[in-house]
Parts: sequence; structure tokens; C-alpha cells
Amino acid sequence: MNDSDRKGEVKIRKVPIAQVSLDRREIDAVRRVLESGRLRAGEITEDFEARFAAAVGARYAIAVSSGTAALYLACRAMLQPGDEAIVPDFTFVATAAMVAAIQAKPIFADVDAETFTLDPEEVERRITKRTRALIPVHLYGQPADIASLTRVARRYGLRVIWDAAQAHGAQFHWRDVGSFPDATCYSFYPSKNMTTGEGGMITTSDASLAGELRLLRSHGEVSRYRHIRVGYNFRTTDIASAIGRVQLAKLPAAVRARQRNAAILTRGLAGLPGIELPQIAPGARPSFNLFTIRIETKQAGISRDELAEALRGRDIEAAVHYPLPLHRQPIFRGYGRDRDFPVSTRLAKTVLSLPVHPGLKQTDLRFIVQSVREILKVGGN
Repeated sequence: MNDSDRKGEVKIRKVPIAQVSLDRREIDAVRRVLESGRLRAGEITEDFEARFAAAVGARYAIAVSSGTAALYLACRAMLQPGDEAIVPDFTFVATAAMVAAIQAKPIFADVDAETFTLDPEEVERRITKRTRALIPVHLYGQPADIASLTRVARRYGLRVIWDAAQAHGAQFHWRDVGSFPDATCYSFYPSKNMTTGEGGMITTSDASLAGELRLLRSHGEVSRYRHIRVGYNFRTTDIASAIGRVQLAKLPAAVRARQRNAAILTRGLAGLPGIELPQIAPGARPSFNLFTIRIETKQAGISRDELAEALRGRDIEAAVHYPLPLHRQPIFRGYGRDRDFPVSTRLAKTVLSLPVHPGLKQTDLRFIVQSVREILKVGGN
């Protein structure tokens, strides 16, 4: 792992938590768009949408300016002010914030203790006469329990908005997570499994919903300067879409690399006291945007924050996703108490994400495993 420079000094190679993978193909794709002078969303964006829809097995894909924009438009199209939508208490804030942004109400439900995704039993306990939708999150690239959540939604006549911001390339029972009804929202932020710099996508096989999303994306415009909805400028650009087409072609290999790296980390860290490794649910094929472990302080002899700091001292970036459950966020004060969400409350205190991205070398992975074992004073590989 240690590399020597020309003066004989030893330097430790930094191991980042995420790494953007761009090469000459993305650069050439962007250059061609710039040279064309046609920068806004056009033929390249339409082609990117068609390729993305085909890749996930959906009929339609609607490219937008960010993952947050994707969630907002899906909520705007499927919810009304005053409606309730059930979201996991443990996720990034945008999932719930976009419900609130359209003046609906997010209702938090606890997550499964092993997969960290929305618990179907907890969902069912929180359904009321005002509930209109579920918004499960495929957290860290781990598919939620799509079968059970879909059954709950059908039983109560609810729409489903899947948050796949971290789950590009993940599968559930051999189907891509982007192929399930009603809509799936993606982010193309630089830390994701594929990127356009900034951007997002919504996939659906509902023609009516796809049409509504396209209207909302661009000021409700049906033809030049003719507007039938109050909409927004949530369009992407052909520059972003040019990057996206190249990244989409690379995605299968990138996901395989993440899965391989996750398997190496799992083998290397297996059996360590107080360390709980990611669990893969039956029928799920995670895409491992993040490799997130849990640290039980008493058994490990070290806290989550102490382990993170020790790893950073070795130039291994480790991050906490996420340090607060949603019910503890200041914007959601009064939405619940810790005892209402025991799993998410515990996760916020114990989770730690380790590097798993495709840019890692075998020496990096060995160094991560060796470092964790040495910090825990276990030793060996």
C-alpha cells in the first residue's frame, strides 16, 4: 500500500470514500456538444432517456436537473397538498423534504434492522385515510423489500415512488429496480454509481404519468409558448446527457466492480467483534453505492466516531450516512420521538461507510481491511 517517492520518503496513498471515473470518452462527448453549439436539452437528451429506459426495463425515462428535482416532480404529479406519504425515517433528507415542499405531509416509518430499508410492517401501522403514497428508498444501493411494499400499496390503493438515488444497477428478483411501478427517481450527483455532474432521472411505464412529468419539467409547455400547467425549469442539458450516455454504458462494469469490492471487504471484515456487515436480502442484488457497516461500541471496544477518526488518520476516508434520523432533523421537529423509531435511531449512532467504489485497487481493499483489524486490535487479514 505504501508508495515511495524519488527521494525515498514513504507516502500513504489516500483512499477516498468516492471517486468520479471520467476518461477521454466523456471529454470527447462533451466536446462534440460544445462544438455543435446546441447545449440545451435536445436530441442527445432524448437519446439518453431512451437508453436509460431500455437499460432499466421501463417504457419511459424523463431526464431532469437533479435527483431532488426528480423526487419533487414525482411528488408533484402524484400527491396533493394535505396528502400523506410514508417515507423511511433513516435516509437523506430530500426524500421527505420534497413531500413537504409540495405541501403534503411526510409520515416517517422505521426501517428494517438488517437492510436499513423501509419496514413493510411499520408502513402498514402508519397508513391513515389521508395516506396516498409510499416512498421507499433503496438505501446504499440495497433494494428495499419491493414485493412486500408493493403488496401493501395495492392493498390500500397507494402510489409508490421509489427513491433509487443510490441504486443505479441494483436488482430485485432479477429485475432492475427502475422497472417497478409507479415511478423511480435517480440522482446523477458525482458520488453516485454514474454521474452527469448534476442531474437526475425518473423512470415509469405509465404513459399518462410520463406525460405529466414532462409537462411539469418544462413550465407545463405543450408547444412553443403554450402552457397548460404551472410547471418549472427542471430540464437537464445535452452536455449533461452526453456524459450520461457514456456513464450508462460503463454502469454494468462499475456495478460489478462495486459488488466485487464489497465481497472482498465482507470476507476480510467477517467475524470482527462488534462489527455488523451489510446484509443482502433474499432476491436482492445491491449495487453498493456505499458499503456501510455498524459498530457496536461495547463489543468492538471502540465507538463509531473513534473508528472513523482512526481510519482518517491512515488516510482512509470514512463517512457517516446519516448522523441524524429524519425525525431529529430541525425541519421535522415534532414528527416523532426516538422511541417511535428505535432502529433508525440506533443506526444514526452506529453506521459508518467505507470506500467501495470501482477506483479501488486490491492494495487499497487490503489496506482498509488491515487497518480496521489493527484499530480493533484483532490483527491478521
